[in-house]
Amino acid sequence: MFSIHALSILMELAIAVIALMLFFVKKKLYGLAIALTYGIYVFYDISKFISLDISGNLLYAIFFIATLAMLWAVVKIYKANRT
Repeated sequence: MFSIHALSILMELAIAVIALMLFFVKKKLYGLAIALTYGIYVFYDISKFISLDISGNLLYAIFFIATLAMLWAVVKIYKANRT
């Protein structure tokens, strides 16, 4: 049975790929930050899916990086779309 967890991982992966396309094709630097954030989400979800034991401190650190990357990305998007 295909679980919602697996579907979520696939959607996160799709978002990361589209974000990389934003970076490489559209030359939008914030695409790289979005890809990093969702790449971290994919890593985390796969680690839970396969029951990989990861320390809490490492998880806090990578989620902090993901949060900083997404904050930077949304600020860039906001500034680019101001009228």
